[in-house]
Amino acid sequence: MKIRSIEDVPLLSTNLRIMKFWSFLLEHNWRRYFALIPYIFINTTQFLDIYFSTEPIDAIVRNAYFAVLFFNTILRAVLLCVNRFEYEEFMHKLRVLYNDLMDSEDGVLRKMLRECTVASRFISKVNLIVGCTSCVGLHMYPLFATTKVLQHKLRNLKDVRNEKAREVIVWCIKYQLQLINFVDNINNLTTYTFLFEFMAFGAMLCAMLFLLIIVETVGQMFIICIYIFMIFAQSAIMYYFANELYDQSLKVAIAAYESNWFDFDVSTQKTIKLFILRAQNPCAILVGKVYPMNLEMLQSLLNATYSYFTLLKRVYG
Repeated sequence: MKIRSIEDVPLLSTNLRIMKFWSFLLEHNWRRYFALIPYIFINTTQFLDIYFSTEPIDAIVRNAYFAVLFFNTILRAVLLCVNRFEYEEFMHKLRVLYNDLMDSEDGVLRKMLRECTVASRFISKVNLIVGCTSCVGLHMYPLFATTKVLQHKLRNLKDVRNEKAREVIVWCIKYQLQLINFVDNINNLTTYTFLFEFMAFGAMLCAMLFLLIIVETVGQMFIICIYIFMIFAQSAIMYYFANELYDQSLKVAIAAYESNWFDFDVSTQKTIKLFILRAQNPCAILVGKVYPMNLEMLQSLLNATYSYFTLLKRVYG
């Protein structure tokens, strides 16, 4: 059965219905302004309160944490409205890809897509529960899963005839180009948002750790630990699945090499070699269009955060 609307795509439905209700996507009505204007007003007063505050440092840091969270929410919502048609075009392409995979005669691909759908919906619900909803982040898992489709096709080349192998390779090349286009679209829409979050959440995590050594009660420490968990939860989820996309796209070249390509004719061998060469440049979600979002970068962020925390601790002590 063909899915004709992006609202019916299981990968998108959970978050898209919320975005449509608040008219960030698919519609444009008064709800958008009803949601944004109070947030903008509250966030403005938050920053003014921090600027003129005479409270102790722990209260200022705590207020700054909420101000940054509010600002990040507003930034995402505004960018979502500004780039509304680009987001919708991207989701239409994802709908076409979803239909193509569902119509595949390969039962393994359909099973992988179902598993991907279940995982994506679970991630969306978890993000909503912890207040870390991301308009595009939920697509990282589907994109990571599509690289497994390529690996499956390539590893099974050894089971098909020479004539059929070339047809499968051409399909894989087209599929890989489609995946690269999806990743480029995500980077164009979100890369600078991820850069802001990288800097802001790193700074706030450092500040929260600093508060742990200056607060006076167990209750305050418990609340701060919850704040730290929320910061880390958002980063960990996003960076983990972005890392899966990066890692699995690298494995595409390995899968192509394991296809017994040397048993095919010369023309097919050359095609596979070119495919392997391109696959060695992995797809990656970028932060500021420069650094790939993966677990290595998350580790670098945590290391830098701890270094600055240690410096603050020494200065304060």
